[in-house]
Amino acid sequence: MWFVFALLSAVFAALTSILAKIGIVGVNSNLATAIRTMVVLVMAWGMVFLTNTQGGIAVISKKSWLFLTLSGLATGASWLCYYRALQIGDASKVVPIDKLSVVITLVLAFVFLHEKFTARSMMGCILIGVGTLLMVL
Repeated sequence: MWFVFALLSAVFAALTSILAKIGIVGVNSNLATAIRTMVVLVMAWGMVFLTNTQGGIAVISKKSWLFLTLSGLATGASWLCYYRALQIGDASKVVPIDKLSVVITLVLAFVFLHEKFTARSMMGCILIGVGTLLMVL
């Protein structure tokens, strides 16, 4: 089931890029990011209340709060940079560079989470890196 959600995530991420590139015309990139964030916030809390999981807030550990907050800050920084890049660059060049996050995530997962870095994942990283260069140049 994780694969279905991961695939849907990729489809929605692709739509996000195209819709954002169209919608950002004539709009400050920081303002556009704030508008997008408000929509995401309403949608996320809507799902929390729809699934009746709001009671789980009380049992979240301090460690989880810290890392979820840091993740939120990283997301915000990523979105601000992404929207600015989309505003001044071609989506066909910005998006592949953004997807280098796959390579960076694999390396960070190896270093910090001690996940396996296999020959297959190494080859995937190399191919993504080379593919990104080919698309951008």
